[in-house]
Amino acid sequence: MVKPTPLFDYHIGWKSKGKRPGRHKSNQRGMGIEFAGHATLLSYPDPRRIDIRQTIKDPLGQIYVKIFNQRSTTPVIIICDLSSSMDFGGKNKKIFLATDIAQSIAHSVIDQRDALGLIGFDDEIREDCLAPISFRSQLVFTLIEELKSFILPNKSNRAIKELYRYMPRERSLIFFISDFHMPEVDLENCLANLMRHHVVPIVLWDKKEYKNLPNFGVVTITDPETGEKNTLFLRKELKEKIVASFERRREVITKTFMNFDVPPFFVDEHFDANKMTEYFNQFVGA
Repeated sequence: MVKPTPLFDYHIGWKSKGKRPGRHKSNQRGMGIEFAGHATLLSYPDPRRIDIRQTIKDPLGQIYVKIFNQRSTTPVIIICDLSSSMDFGGKNKKIFLATDIAQSIAHSVIDQRDALGLIGFDDEIREDCLAPISFRSQLVFTLIEELKSFILPNKSNRAIKELYRYMPRERSLIFFISDFHMPEVDLENCLANLMRHHVVPIVLWDKKEYKNLPNFGVVTITDPETGEKNTLFLRKELKEKIVASFERRREVITKTFMNFDVPPFFVDEHFDANKMTEYFNQFVGA
């Protein structure tokens, strides 16, 4: 029996400009419950919303109606890192975890009737993993399914510098899935270019990369700063240095994200949709 895809609740901290009815606060006039003021019946001809009290007060005898803002949709984009470091993990590769997370995001977005897009990248923006923002999300689901059998090439993530070129003009919610094994300056520049949007960094780290290493033996590890893979003859002292290096890297990228007011969401082996809901409740003002 196939397990249902876990969903999570999310919201945005700004007023959407979307014209379609949805679940987010907006400035669009409509059949919402958020009171926005009064207008004359001539300028806003909706007799159902006549305000008797306001009409009586007007010395010129004009008829007034109440105006409300509707709830609207917002664009949501999934960015997925397809560089070689995402191939780590054997049967439980990071890329497999990334697809599970992307699927949960996609289903959650559909549940809220928002528009959805997908961008995959390594050293270039991958045209075979690119779905423009749309309310018809079938292409996104198809690409996510294809990623489950995707063979990652031996490439880095230099196209992080180009991501902003593929963002919509309207402010969007961006779920950025990566292990963020990339130069700090590239990450900072990327976040600076995406400041007009709201980024949720989903950081995939695997304990087998550093904490669960053996005290003795030959292993292949990924450098947390450059993303390069290295084969090492491991000893206890070297293992301790590797663990310390990863912990320092965790502090560095957390500080980098916090400098842009985007707390990271760390995932280690399993994605918990309930914790993602808690993340939005804690860090994203409704």
